[in-house]
Amino acid sequence: MKRLPVQLVLLVILGLVLTPAPAQTDAAREALRYRLESIPPERPLMAGTEPIPASQAVRQFYQQRLYEPAWVQPDGSVPYGRQLVRALMHANRDGLPPEDYRIERVNAVLDRLAALRQRDALAPRHVVDAELILSGTWMTLGSHSLLGRTDPKSADPQWRIARRGGDLPGLLQQAVDDGAVYRDLRGLLPQADGYARLRRALARYRGIAEQGGFEEIPAGPTLCRGDQGERVALLRRRLAMTDDTESAAAGEPDRFDAGLEQAVRRFQARHGLEEDGVVGRNTLAALNVPAGERVQQIRVNMERWRWLPQELGERYIMVNIAGFDMTVVDDGEPVMTQRVVVGRDYRQTPVFSGRMTYLVLNPAWEVPHSIAVRDLLPQIRQDPEYFHRMGFQLFQGWGAGQQEIDPATVDWQNVADPRFPYRFRQRPGPLNALGTVKFMFPNEHAVYLHDTPARDLFQRADRAFSSGCIRVEQPRELIDLLLADSPRWPPDAVREALDGKREQTVPLPQPIPVHLQYMTAWVDDDGRVHLRKDIYNRDGRVAEALDAPPPERGDLP
Repeated sequence: MKRLPVQLVLLVILGLVLTPAPAQTDAAREALRYRLESIPPERPLMAGTEPIPASQAVRQFYQQRLYEPAWVQPDGSVPYGRQLVRALMHANRDGLPPEDYRIERVNAVLDRLAALRQRDALAPRHVVDAELILSGTWMTLGSHSLLGRTDPKSADPQWRIARRGGDLPGLLQQAVDDGAVYRDLRGLLPQADGYARLRRALARYRGIAEQGGFEEIPAGPTLCRGDQGERVALLRRRLAMTDDTESAAAGEPDRFDAGLEQAVRRFQARHGLEEDGVVGRNTLAALNVPAGERVQQIRVNMERWRWLPQELGERYIMVNIAGFDMTVVDDGEPVMTQRVVVGRDYRQTPVFSGRMTYLVLNPAWEVPHSIAVRDLLPQIRQDPEYFHRMGFQLFQGWGAGQQEIDPATVDWQNVADPRFPYRFRQRPGPLNALGTVKFMFPNEHAVYLHDTPARDLFQRADRAFSSGCIRVEQPRELIDLLLADSPRWPPDAVREALDGKREQTVPLPQPIPVHLQYMTAWVDDDGRVHLRKDIYNRDGRVAEALDAPPPERGDLP
């Protein structure tokens, strides 16, 4: 018998090893196509008796691939399966429980495929079930990472900032092509430093909760410097757990000394409390919030980060309503931070994004109808001189048909509240509610930033006093920053215009995005975890939505 050359034998063997089994590949592709085509689009895809999450996105993914399997290779191996399991396990670091994504089912699928492959019993239907389950799981976690696990319109109806977007079928295709299922999934999460710092805070507070949480400090008299006793010892241990004091052994354990007073001030600063160094009712309440509740608070705010758009702008203004502050960011770095006053609970400042395009110097205040009826009308009825003392004008009608009305001719006691036919307008001046300037980013809420004559409010820890607009502490500094590139409006020209007391519109040299957001937890650049009062009681709804069981059919938005 004629022997084949050694080189030819090697080529044949190599071909058998490297060439995929076309019959198996074709059979799996046809089985996958048949499964997707046989189930109507309005119904979820199925693997056995279980519905597949994100069914529509999964359909789109395989249609784009012409039904070629993505996870299961021709030889039955699943090289990216364990990457997906790793991503599911690490989702817990972001407050997204792995059980929401049926991690046990994914592990079972991978184990079953391995066993069938070992017995050479892998059939096309097994491949199809595995493909649908793995792709549906990837799509669901990908959607939650990119857009948030919850729908902000349901969990927090006041949230109106545009969410991020992305082509998830295309992103899964890229992940499979790159062999980077884990990396690309993690890359869908917010990449900002603020989000990463919250992730570390979540791990830290979870650790505290798992070790038994915070010891409760019993109610009692206000604790202050010079006090001594068991409650002081408990206070020292409590503050040491969150690094507000250097160590539990610092100072005499049961004595309230100068070091402990400074530790209390640090805690108060992180929690938005009056920094007086004494433990009164509000500080004690914040100290006794269970660690588990703080874990939930951090999870809620990580979800809010996932709701934010990918790009906030190279230069933008961010107002944190719950934090009572405003920050101007330029090229990723904060260049100005100010305290602000926001809306009362019954006149909440909305959450949305806009574009500031101009400001008005020495603005008159066109009083909204609701404020005129609810606030001003009762004051005028009690004090007839209030109208003139505060510089108001009274009008009826608009535009060319507008008429100024003599307030002395109005029967204020009997004018009908619901159908109040007049408009109030407050002249520019020292008592004007808008102060010396308003910063305009036109929006459906008629909300803007402005100055205020009520300067004392900025010294308070809780600054929810406005009727919805945002009052800024240092308006002239903000003017100078926004007009820094305007040759027409150097600082001297602005001061001259303000001194002139004439209402004047000033266009910005460049529009700047403005984002009004609501965050009750964040971590600053120094690593300090800030946990603030939920002034509008919004955290609870988001927490409930996060903890609700996921729907069986998790179609993506």
